[in-house]
Amino acid sequence: MDTTWMDIAAANGALAVGLLVAGVAVVALLIGAFVVGVRVRRREPRPPRPDEQPRLPADGPVHEVRENREPAEVPKSDNRLTAHDLPGHGNIPSRPSPSKERPRWTEGGSGSFGSGGT
Repeated sequence: MDTTWMDIAAANGALAVGLLVAGVAVVALLIGAFVVGVRVRRREPRPPRPDEQPRLPADGPVHEVRENREPAEVPKSDNRLTAHDLPGHGNIPSRPSPSKERPRWTEGGSGSFGSGGT
């Protein structure tokens, strides 16, 4: 008697059961991820109500102020300076520049290296 077809059917059945178990595992992981996401979302603060939203100031929107700044000079020294050797521990303030004209790059240059300019 030829039992080859029974062996093939048994192998296909095991493959089908394996795929079914893998599919159930993936669905269980997806459901678990959804449940964890819902729990995390419940712990987050609620979104602000419309009356809690930021409001515009009474005198209108605040506009940008453009000004040129002049850097402070770095002190000259024979030794190498580190940040804590500088005045203000490296946080040297700048001051407003009397010139209102913006500094520009030289004509024909882009201001960066390797830009392929003339």
